[in-house]
Amino acid sequence: MIKVLFVCHGNICRSPMAEFVMKDLVEKEGLKHRFYIASAATSTEEIGNGVHPGTRKKLAQYGISTAGKTAVQLRQEDYNTYDFLLGMESYNLKNMKRIIGDDEAQKVYRLLDFSNRPRDIADPWYTGNFDVTYEDIYEGCIAFIQYLKKQNRI
Repeated sequence: MIKVLFVCHGNICRSPMAEFVMKDLVEKEGLKHRFYIASAATSTEEIGNGVHPGTRKKLAQYGISTAGKTAVQLRQEDYNTYDFLLGMESYNLKNMKRIIGDDEAQKVYRLLDFSNRPRDIADPWYTGNFDVTYEDIYEGCIAFIQYLKKQNRI
């Protein structure tokens, strides 16, 4: 089983969007049983809060629900639990390493590092543009699945 943790600042916009997009994609490919997928925050600001309405609305357009998801914080022990810890931007990676320590096993990446155009995913909390965020996250999840296939992990 491949264990994936998506991480952003507050765990209410980007990382839950990535969590639920990835869950939807692997289910549609018949790979659900091969994955454990979750998301977390680097900050404590939103802990216990539900998914941002903009993320819920965007995912609902694709029939994807985020019901029951509340923000949780990344913990040091998550490094040993997960095979991949995928941040949304460089700033997330810096804060992830502050919490988990050194990335000796090379598990920490930006989601779009797997794409043909590695880059940060903008935070829709600030931009208000959940469409662009969704497109970037979808691109990243597809690229990540392709990476795993090329590596013969799935």
